[in-house]
Amino acid sequence: MKSEQLKTNKRSLLIENMYEVKRSKQEDWKKRYGDGVAWLRGAMIGRGNFGCVFAANLKNPKSRYSSYPPVMAVKSAEVSASGSIQKEKEVMDNLRGCPNVIKCFGEETTVGDNGQMVYNLLLEYGSGGTLADLVKSLNGEGLAEIEVRRYARSIVYGLSHIHKRGYVHCDLKPENVLLVSGCRTGTGEFVAKIGDLGLAKRVNHVKKNRLSCYWRGTPMYLSPEAVINGVQEPPADIWAVGCLVFQMLTGKPIWFSDQDLGIEEILSRICDENDMPFVSSGMSDEAVSFLKGCLCRKVMCRLTANMLLNHPFLKGLVEDNVNEIEESHEVFDIYAITSSSSFSDDDGEDADGDDDDDDLWSSSCSDESSYNLSSWSE
Repeated sequence: MKSEQLKTNKRSLLIENMYEVKRSKQEDWKKRYGDGVAWLRGAMIGRGNFGCVFAANLKNPKSRYSSYPPVMAVKSAEVSASGSIQKEKEVMDNLRGCPNVIKCFGEETTVGDNGQMVYNLLLEYGSGGTLADLVKSLNGEGLAEIEVRRYARSIVYGLSHIHKRGYVHCDLKPENVLLVSGCRTGTGEFVAKIGDLGLAKRVNHVKKNRLSCYWRGTPMYLSPEAVINGVQEPPADIWAVGCLVFQMLTGKPIWFSDQDLGIEEILSRICDENDMPFVSSGMSDEAVSFLKGCLCRKVMCRLTANMLLNHPFLKGLVEDNVNEIEESHEVFDIYAITSSSSFSDDDGEDADGDDDDDDLWSSSCSDESSYNLSSWSE
Protein backbone atom coordinates (compact mmCIF):
# COMPACT_ATOMS: atom_id res chain seq x y z
CA MET A 1 0.00 0.00 0.00
CA LYS A 2 2.81 2.37 0.91
CA SER A 3 4.66 1.38 -2.27
CA GLU A 4 1.64 2.32 -4.41
CA GLN A 5 1.33 5.61 -2.56
CA LEU A 6 5.00 6.38 -3.20
CA LYS A 7 4.58 5.64 -6.92
CA THR A 8 1.55 7.92 -7.05
CA ASN A 9 3.42 10.70 -5.27
CA LYS A 10 6.43 10.36 -7.60
CA ARG A 11 4.17 10.45 -10.65
CA SER A 12 2.39 13.55 -9.37
CA LEU A 13 5.72 15.23 -8.64
CA LEU A 14 7.03 14.39 -12.11
CA ILE A 15 3.93 15.82 -13.79
CA GLU A 16 4.16 18.91 -11.60
CA ASN A 17 7.83 19.41 -12.50
CA MET A 18 7.14 18.96 -16.21
CA TYR A 19 4.37 21.54 -16.01
CA GLU A 20 6.67 23.98 -14.21
CA VAL A 21 9.38 23.52 -16.87
CA LYS A 22 6.79 24.12 -19.56
CA ARG A 23 5.50 27.24 -17.82
CA SER A 24 9.04 28.48 -17.40
CA LYS A 25 9.80 28.06 -21.10
CA GLN A 26 6.57 29.87 -22.01
CA GLU A 27 7.48 32.74 -19.71
CA ASP A 28 10.92 32.94 -21.38
CA TRP A 29 9.27 33.24 -24.80
CA LYS A 30 6.82 35.84 -23.50
CA LYS A 31 9.72 37.91 -22.18
CA ARG A 32 11.66 37.55 -25.40
CA TYR A 33 8.79 38.28 -27.80
CA GLY A 34 6.28 40.16 -25.65
CA ASP A 35 2.47 40.25 -25.67
CA GLY A 36 0.29 42.16 -28.10
CA VAL A 37 -1.92 45.14 -27.38
CA ALA A 38 -5.01 42.94 -27.24
CA TRP A 39 -3.64 39.41 -26.86
CA LEU A 40 -1.50 37.31 -24.53
CA ARG A 41 1.19 35.03 -25.93
CA GLY A 42 0.79 31.39 -24.92
CA ALA A 43 2.49 28.08 -25.72
CA MET A 44 4.73 27.63 -28.73
CA ILE A 45 2.92 25.36 -31.20
CA GLY A 46 5.40 25.36 -34.07
CA ARG A 47 8.83 26.40 -35.20
CA GLY A 48 10.59 26.80 -38.54
CA ASN A 49 13.16 28.77 -40.52
CA PHE A 50 10.75 31.71 -40.53
CA GLY A 51 10.49 31.98 -36.73
CA CYS A 52 8.04 30.57 -34.18
CA VAL A 53 4.27 30.14 -33.87
CA PHE A 54 2.40 30.63 -30.61
CA ALA A 55 -1.16 30.21 -29.42
CA ALA A 56 -2.64 33.48 -28.15
CA ASN A 57 -5.76 34.50 -26.24
CA LEU A 58 -7.48 37.88 -26.25
CA LYS A 59 -6.96 39.87 -23.07
CA ASN A 60 -10.54 41.11 -23.14
CA PRO A 61 -12.90 39.64 -25.77
CA LYS A 62 -15.40 42.43 -25.04
CA SER A 63 -12.97 45.19 -25.95
CA ARG A 64 -12.83 47.10 -29.22
CA TYR A 65 -10.56 44.32 -30.49
CA SER A 66 -13.34 41.76 -30.21
CA SER A 67 -13.31 41.35 -33.99
CA TYR A 68 -10.42 39.01 -33.30
CA PRO A 69 -11.38 35.44 -32.38
CA PRO A 70 -10.81 34.38 -28.75
CA VAL A 71 -7.84 32.22 -29.79
CA MET A 72 -5.34 32.90 -32.57
CA ALA A 73 -2.07 31.51 -33.89
CA VAL A 74 0.65 34.16 -33.86
CA LYS A 75 3.60 33.66 -36.20
CA SER A 76 6.55 35.69 -34.88
CA ALA A 77 10.11 36.62 -35.83
CA GLU A 78 12.50 39.38 -34.93
CA VAL A 79 11.84 42.31 -37.27
CA SER A 80 15.31 42.03 -38.80
CA ALA A 81 14.55 38.44 -39.85
CA SER A 82 10.84 38.72 -40.65
CA GLY A 83 11.00 39.18 -44.43
CA SER A 84 9.43 35.78 -45.13
CA ILE A 85 6.50 36.41 -42.76
CA GLN A 86 5.91 39.90 -44.12
CA LYS A 87 5.80 38.46 -47.62
CA GLU A 88 3.26 35.89 -46.42
CA LYS A 89 1.11 38.73 -45.05
CA GLU A 90 1.08 40.37 -48.50
CA VAL A 91 0.05 37.10 -50.14
CA MET A 92 -2.70 36.45 -47.59
CA ASP A 93 -4.09 39.96 -48.08
CA ASN A 94 -4.55 39.09 -51.75
CA LEU A 95 -6.26 35.79 -50.94
CA ARG A 96 -8.95 37.02 -48.58
CA GLY A 97 -12.48 35.68 -48.91
CA CYS A 98 -12.09 31.91 -49.06
CA PRO A 99 -13.33 29.72 -46.17
CA ASN A 100 -10.75 27.05 -46.97
CA VAL A 101 -7.65 29.23 -46.71
CA ILE A 102 -6.40 30.15 -43.23
CA LYS A 103 -7.48 33.69 -42.34
CA CYS A 104 -5.07 36.48 -41.49
CA PHE A 105 -6.42 38.94 -38.90
CA GLY A 106 -3.62 41.44 -39.17
CA GLU A 107 -0.06 42.19 -38.08
CA GLU A 108 1.50 43.79 -35.02
CA THR A 109 4.94 44.65 -33.72
CA THR A 110 5.75 43.76 -30.12
CA VAL A 111 8.78 44.52 -27.97
CA GLY A 112 10.51 41.97 -25.76
CA ASP A 113 12.08 42.68 -22.37
CA ASN A 114 15.46 43.12 -24.03
CA GLY A 115 14.08 45.83 -26.32
CA GLN A 116 14.11 43.55 -29.38
CA MET A 117 11.32 44.40 -31.86
CA VAL A 118 9.28 41.41 -33.05
CA TYR A 119 7.01 41.18 -36.08
CA ASN A 120 3.80 39.15 -35.51
CA LEU A 121 1.31 37.77 -38.00
CA LEU A 122 -2.12 37.05 -36.45
CA LEU A 123 -3.65 33.93 -37.98
CA GLU A 124 -6.61 31.59 -37.62
CA TYR A 125 -5.93 28.83 -35.10
CA GLY A 126 -6.26 25.17 -36.09
CA SER A 127 -7.34 23.48 -32.87
CA GLY A 128 -7.42 20.10 -34.64
CA GLY A 129 -3.72 20.26 -35.45
CA THR A 130 -2.60 19.48 -38.98
CA LEU A 131 -3.47 16.86 -41.53
CA ALA A 132 -0.01 15.41 -40.84
CA ASP A 133 -0.91 15.01 -37.16
CA LEU A 134 -4.14 13.22 -38.08
CA VAL A 135 -2.50 10.80 -40.52
CA LYS A 136 0.34 10.09 -38.08
CA SER A 137 -2.14 9.28 -35.31
CA LEU A 138 -3.47 6.38 -37.39
CA ASN A 139 -0.13 4.52 -37.25
CA GLY A 140 0.18 3.74 -40.95
CA GLU A 141 -3.52 3.16 -41.61
CA GLY A 142 -5.44 5.33 -44.05
CA LEU A 143 -8.46 7.47 -43.28
CA ALA A 144 -11.94 6.30 -44.20
CA GLU A 145 -12.57 7.26 -47.82
CA ILE A 146 -15.53 9.49 -46.94
CA GLU A 147 -13.20 11.51 -44.68
CA VAL A 148 -10.57 11.69 -47.40
CA ARG A 149 -13.16 12.97 -49.86
CA ARG A 150 -14.33 15.65 -47.44
CA TYR A 151 -10.84 16.90 -46.63
CA ALA A 152 -9.79 16.68 -50.27
CA ARG A 153 -12.75 18.79 -51.37
CA SER A 154 -11.87 21.47 -48.83
CA ILE A 155 -8.24 21.50 -49.95
CA VAL A 156 -9.09 21.65 -53.66
CA TYR A 157 -11.65 24.39 -53.05
CA GLY A 158 -8.99 26.47 -51.27
CA LEU A 159 -6.46 25.73 -53.99
CA SER A 160 -8.92 26.79 -56.69
CA HIS A 161 -9.25 30.14 -54.93
CA ILE A 162 -5.46 30.52 -54.69
CA HIS A 163 -5.05 29.80 -58.39
CA LYS A 164 -7.87 32.15 -59.39
CA ARG A 165 -6.12 34.93 -57.51
CA GLY A 166 -2.99 34.31 -59.55
CA TYR A 167 -0.83 32.42 -57.06
CA VAL A 168 0.84 29.01 -56.76
CA HIS A 169 1.19 27.62 -53.23
CA CYS A 170 4.43 25.72 -53.96
CA ASP A 171 4.52 23.86 -50.63
CA LEU A 172 1.24 22.01 -50.27
CA LYS A 173 1.76 19.12 -47.84
CA PRO A 174 -0.02 17.59 -44.81
CA GLU A 175 1.86 19.84 -42.38
CA ASN A 176 0.46 22.91 -44.17
CA VAL A 177 -3.19 21.84 -44.05
CA LEU A 178 -4.73 22.85 -40.72
CA LEU A 179 -7.88 21.40 -39.18
CA VAL A 180 -10.00 24.25 -37.86
CA SER A 181 -12.84 23.76 -35.42
CA GLY A 182 -16.06 24.67 -37.20
CA CYS A 183 -19.66 23.75 -37.77
CA ARG A 184 -21.14 22.34 -40.95
CA THR A 185 -24.75 21.50 -41.47
CA GLY A 186 -25.54 18.58 -39.18
CA THR A 187 -21.92 17.92 -38.15
CA GLY A 188 -19.30 19.30 -35.83
CA GLU A 189 -16.28 18.09 -37.78
CA PHE A 190 -13.05 19.94 -38.39
CA VAL A 191 -12.64 21.92 -41.58
CA ALA A 192 -9.44 21.52 -43.61
CA LYS A 193 -7.84 24.84 -44.49
CA ILE A 194 -4.70 25.61 -46.46
CA GLY A 195 -2.06 27.51 -44.52
CA ASP A 196 1.59 28.55 -44.61
CA LEU A 197 1.78 30.66 -47.76
CA GLY A 198 5.34 31.82 -47.14
CA LEU A 199 6.61 30.14 -50.32
CA ALA A 200 3.66 31.11 -52.54
CA LYS A 201 4.50 32.92 -55.78
CA ARG A 202 2.74 34.63 -58.63
CA VAL A 203 1.69 32.47 -61.58
CA ASN A 204 3.95 32.80 -64.65
CA HIS A 205 6.31 35.15 -62.84
CA VAL A 206 9.50 34.51 -64.79
CA LYS A 207 13.00 34.89 -63.42
CA LYS A 208 15.40 36.33 -65.98
CA ASN A 209 18.93 35.07 -66.69
CA ARG A 210 18.69 32.08 -64.40
CA LEU A 211 21.75 29.86 -64.81
CA SER A 212 20.22 26.75 -63.24
CA CYS A 213 16.78 25.56 -62.23
CA TYR A 214 15.68 25.37 -58.63
CA TRP A 215 12.55 24.54 -56.69
CA ARG A 216 10.88 25.64 -53.49
CA GLY A 217 9.00 23.40 -51.09
CA THR A 218 9.33 19.87 -49.71
CA PRO A 219 10.87 17.10 -51.89
CA MET A 220 8.27 14.39 -51.16
CA TYR A 221 5.46 16.50 -52.70
CA LEU A 222 7.29 18.01 -55.67
CA SER A 223 6.06 17.42 -59.22
CA PRO A 224 8.31 16.01 -61.97
CA GLU A 225 8.48 19.36 -63.81
CA ALA A 226 9.53 21.11 -60.59
CA VAL A 227 12.41 18.68 -60.05
CA ILE A 228 13.50 18.38 -63.68
CA ASN A 229 12.95 21.95 -64.90
CA GLY A 230 12.54 23.99 -61.74
CA VAL A 231 9.03 25.00 -62.80
CA GLN A 232 6.20 25.45 -60.30
CA GLU A 233 2.93 26.66 -61.73
CA PRO A 234 -0.67 25.61 -60.81
CA PRO A 235 -0.23 22.03 -62.14
CA ALA A 236 2.55 21.50 -59.58
CA ASP A 237 0.03 22.19 -56.79
CA ILE A 238 -2.33 19.64 -58.37
CA TRP A 239 0.40 17.01 -58.24
CA ALA A 240 0.79 17.81 -54.54
CA VAL A 241 -2.98 17.32 -54.07
CA GLY A 242 -2.56 13.82 -55.52
CA CYS A 243 0.25 13.15 -53.05
CA LEU A 244 -1.93 14.37 -50.16
CA VAL A 245 -4.95 12.28 -51.16
CA PHE A 246 -2.74 9.25 -51.67
CA GLN A 247 -1.28 9.67 -48.18
CA MET A 248 -4.71 10.11 -46.61
CA LEU A 249 -6.00 6.96 -48.33
CA THR A 250 -3.01 4.73 -47.56
CA GLY A 251 -1.52 6.29 -44.44
CA LYS A 252 1.86 6.38 -46.17
CA PRO A 253 3.68 8.98 -48.29
CA ILE A 254 3.52 8.48 -52.03
CA TRP A 255 7.19 7.53 -52.37
CA PHE A 256 6.93 5.07 -49.50
CA SER A 257 9.84 2.76 -48.76
CA ASP A 258 10.60 0.38 -45.91
CA GLN A 259 13.90 2.20 -45.60
CA ASP A 260 14.25 5.93 -45.02
CA LEU A 261 14.87 7.70 -48.31
CA GLY A 262 17.24 10.64 -48.60
CA ILE A 263 16.38 13.73 -50.62
CA GLU A 264 18.40 12.58 -53.63
CA GLU A 265 16.63 9.20 -53.67
CA ILE A 266 13.20 10.85 -53.51
CA LEU A 267 14.06 13.27 -56.32
CA SER A 268 15.40 10.38 -58.41
CA ARG A 269 12.14 8.46 -58.01
CA ILE A 270 10.09 11.52 -58.96
CA CYS A 271 12.12 11.87 -62.15
CA ASP A 272 11.89 8.17 -63.07
CA GLU A 273 8.94 7.67 -65.42
CA ASN A 274 8.95 3.93 -64.72
CA ASP A 275 8.80 4.24 -60.93
CA MET A 276 5.31 3.59 -59.64
CA PRO A 277 4.27 4.56 -56.11
CA PHE A 278 3.19 2.04 -53.52
CA VAL A 279 -0.57 1.61 -53.77
CA SER A 280 -3.24 -0.10 -51.69
CA SER A 281 -5.69 -2.30 -53.54
CA GLY A 282 -8.55 -1.04 -51.37
CA MET A 283 -9.15 2.22 -53.28
CA SER A 284 -12.46 2.83 -55.01
CA ASP A 285 -12.62 3.40 -58.78
CA GLU A 286 -13.43 7.07 -58.11
CA ALA A 287 -10.35 7.45 -55.89
CA VAL A 288 -8.08 5.85 -58.50
CA SER A 289 -9.56 8.06 -61.21
CA PHE A 290 -9.02 11.15 -59.04
CA LEU A 291 -5.37 10.24 -58.44
CA LYS A 292 -4.97 9.59 -62.15
CA GLY A 293 -6.10 13.16 -62.82
CA CYS A 294 -3.60 14.58 -60.33
CA LEU A 295 -0.53 12.39 -60.77
CA CYS A 296 -0.10 12.62 -64.51
CA ARG A 297 3.52 13.34 -65.39
CA LYS A 298 2.59 15.46 -68.39
CA VAL A 299 1.54 18.91 -67.21
CA MET A 300 -1.10 19.47 -69.90
CA CYS A 301 -2.85 16.22 -68.97
CA ARG A 302 -3.26 17.09 -65.31
CA LEU A 303 -6.71 18.24 -64.22
CA THR A 304 -7.19 21.77 -62.89
CA ALA A 305 -8.57 22.52 -59.43
CA ASN A 306 -11.96 23.42 -60.94
CA MET A 307 -12.04 20.14 -62.87
CA LEU A 308 -11.26 18.21 -59.71
CA LEU A 309 -14.16 19.89 -57.89
CA ASN A 310 -16.47 18.33 -60.49
CA HIS A 311 -14.84 14.90 -60.26
CA PRO A 312 -17.08 12.06 -58.94
CA PHE A 313 -14.65 11.55 -56.03
CA LEU A 314 -15.56 14.99 -54.66
CA LYS A 315 -19.15 15.34 -55.83
CA GLY A 316 -22.24 14.44 -53.83
CA LEU A 317 -20.86 15.38 -50.41
CA VAL A 318 -23.15 16.95 -47.81
CA GLU A 319 -20.63 19.77 -47.55
CA ASP A 320 -20.85 20.73 -51.24
CA ASN A 321 -21.83 24.26 -50.22
CA VAL A 322 -18.58 25.21 -48.49
CA ASN A 323 -19.87 28.72 -47.93
CA GLU A 324 -22.08 27.31 -45.17
CA ILE A 325 -19.03 26.86 -42.95
CA GLU A 326 -19.44 28.66 -39.65
CA GLU A 327 -16.52 29.47 -37.41
CA SER A 328 -16.27 28.07 -33.92
CA HIS A 329 -15.49 30.50 -31.10
CA GLU A 330 -14.46 27.84 -28.61
CA VAL A 331 -12.10 29.19 -25.93
CA PHE A 332 -8.93 27.26 -25.12
CA ASP A 333 -6.41 27.43 -22.30
CA ILE A 334 -3.34 28.60 -24.21
CA TYR A 335 -1.06 27.28 -21.49
CA ALA A 336 -2.46 23.77 -21.91
CA ILE A 337 -1.86 23.73 -25.66
CA THR A 338 1.12 21.59 -26.61
CA SER A 339 3.54 21.92 -29.48
CA SER A 340 2.59 20.39 -32.82
CA SER A 341 4.07 20.02 -36.28
CA SER A 342 1.82 22.75 -37.69
CA PHE A 343 4.83 24.62 -39.00
CA SER A 344 7.79 22.47 -39.93
CA ASP A 345 11.47 23.25 -39.91
CA ASP A 346 11.79 23.18 -43.68
CA ASP A 347 9.35 26.03 -44.22
CA GLY A 348 10.42 29.47 -45.27
CA GLU A 349 12.99 28.85 -48.00
CA ASP A 350 13.36 27.12 -51.32
CA ALA A 351 16.07 24.56 -51.90
CA ASP A 352 18.88 26.96 -52.63
CA GLY A 353 17.77 29.80 -50.40
CA ASP A 354 16.68 31.80 -53.46
CA ASP A 355 13.37 33.61 -53.39
CA ASP A 356 12.92 34.39 -57.07
CA ASP A 357 10.24 32.98 -59.30
CA ASP A 358 10.20 30.25 -61.92
CA ASP A 359 10.05 29.94 -65.68
CA LEU A 360 6.89 28.61 -67.29
CA TRP A 361 7.26 25.11 -68.68
CA SER A 362 4.72 22.78 -70.21
CA SER A 363 4.62 19.63 -72.25
CA SER A 364 2.19 17.86 -74.53
CA CYS A 365 0.24 14.83 -73.32
CA SER A 366 1.33 11.30 -74.06
CA ASP A 367 -0.18 8.16 -72.59
CA GLU A 368 3.14 6.44 -72.10
CA SER A 369 4.47 9.35 -70.02
CA SER A 370 1.50 9.35 -67.65
CA TYR A 371 0.88 7.09 -64.71
CA ASN A 372 -1.27 4.13 -65.61
CA LEU A 373 -3.26 4.22 -62.38
CA SER A 374 -5.90 1.84 -63.72
CA SER A 375 -3.53 -0.98 -62.77
CA TRP A 376 -3.29 0.21 -59.17
CA SER A 377 -6.54 -1.30 -58.04
CA GLU A 378 -5.97 -4.72 -59.50
